[in-house]
Amino acid sequence: MRDFFKRHRAVHLWLLGALGLYAAYFLGISSRGAANAVSAATQVLKDACARFWYLFPFSVVEWFYAAFIAAVIALLAVLFHRVRTWRGRRLDGACGCVLSIACLFLTAGGLYCLLWGVNYYADGFQERSGVCAQAEVSVEELERVTALFADRLADLADRVERDESGVFAVSRDEIFAASTGIYGNISREFPFLAREDRTPKRMVFSRLFSAMGFTGFYSPYTGESNLNVDCPACLLPATIAHELAHQRGIASEQECNFLAVAASTAFDNPVYQYSGYLMGYIHLSNALYRADRERWAAVYERLPAGAAADLRNNSDYWAQFEGPVAEASTKVYDTTLRSYGQTAGIQSYGTVVDLLVAYY
Repeated sequence: MRDFFKRHRAVHLWLLGALGLYAAYFLGISSRGAANAVSAATQVLKDACARFWYLFPFSVVEWFYAAFIAAVIALLAVLFHRVRTWRGRRLDGACGCVLSIACLFLTAGGLYCLLWGVNYYADGFQERSGVCAQAEVSVEELERVTALFADRLADLADRVERDESGVFAVSRDEIFAASTGIYGNISREFPFLAREDRTPKRMVFSRLFSAMGFTGFYSPYTGESNLNVDCPACLLPATIAHELAHQRGIASEQECNFLAVAASTAFDNPVYQYSGYLMGYIHLSNALYRADRERWAAVYERLPAGAAADLRNNSDYWAQFEGPVAEASTKVYDTTLRSYGQTAGIQSYGTVVDLLVAYY
C-alpha cells in the first residue's frame, strides 16, 4: 500500500486538494456571516478571472467543458486497456486511472461549490434590497399586475422590428451591442447592483443547450455569462439581464428572473423593455391561468397581436425539444438546486411572481 501511495503521490495530493475545496465550502456555509465573507472573496476572484477570459471573443468555458469530457474519455480508454490486459502493475495503473477520474469530478464539483454554491447561503437580492416576495398574493393583485404587463406590451409591441409574419425580428447583434447598459437605471435604485458589465458570450453549442432546455448560464469557473443564440430572440434581452444578475453574485434563480424583468423594463431601450415585459407576462400569466382561467382569458384579450405571435413562436420552438434529454437535464438541475437549499427546486422559479407583484 505504501508503494502504491508513493507511485501515485501526485494524484493523492490532487485528491487532498479537491477535498480541501469541499472543507472550505462547508466552512463557508456554516453561517450567514461566513457565507457572505466567502461570497465576497470569491466574487473578487471571479471578476479577476472574467477580466482575463473576456479578452477572448468566444465562450471559453464551452471549450473547458469539451476538454473535460475529452479528458474523462481518454482516462476511461486507458483504464479499459489496462483492465483488459491486466497483469501485475497494469492493475496498479488501472487504480491510478480510477483515482484520476474521481479527482477530475471532485475538483470540478468542489470549485463549483466554493465559487458558486456558497452564494445560495449568502444575502441575496431580497435581503439587500428590502423588496421581498409577498407571503400571500390575491387573485385580484395578480390579475392587476398581469394586466399592467399586457398593457405595457401593447405600448411596446409596434416599437420593435418584426418580420413578415409579425414575429420579433430584432437582430441579435443589436441586442448584444446594447447589453452593457441594462443595469444602469436600476442600479440607481439598488446601488449594490452597480458594476461594469461586459458583453456576454454567444454559445457555439447553442442548439445542444436548447435540447437540454437552457437559454443561458453563468460560469463561476471563468466569470463568463453565456447565452443561447439558437432560441427565439424575443426573450434574449431579458435572458441577458438574468445572466448579468448572476454576474453580480445573485444565485437565486427566482431573484435573477425578477431582476431580468426589473432591469430590462427600467432600461432606456424599447427592445429590452419589450423583452422584459414579455418575460414577466409569461410568469404572471401562467400563475393567473392556474388561479382563475376566466380572469386569465380577460387579460389575454388585452395582449397585442405581436406579443401573442412571439409567445406562439417561442412555444413552438421549445416544443421540438420535449423528450428524455430535456427531462433528464431538468431533473439534474432540479437536484442541483435542492442540494444548495433551494427546497422548491425548479419550481422556485415561480417565486418570481410574488416578487413581481410586490414590486410592481
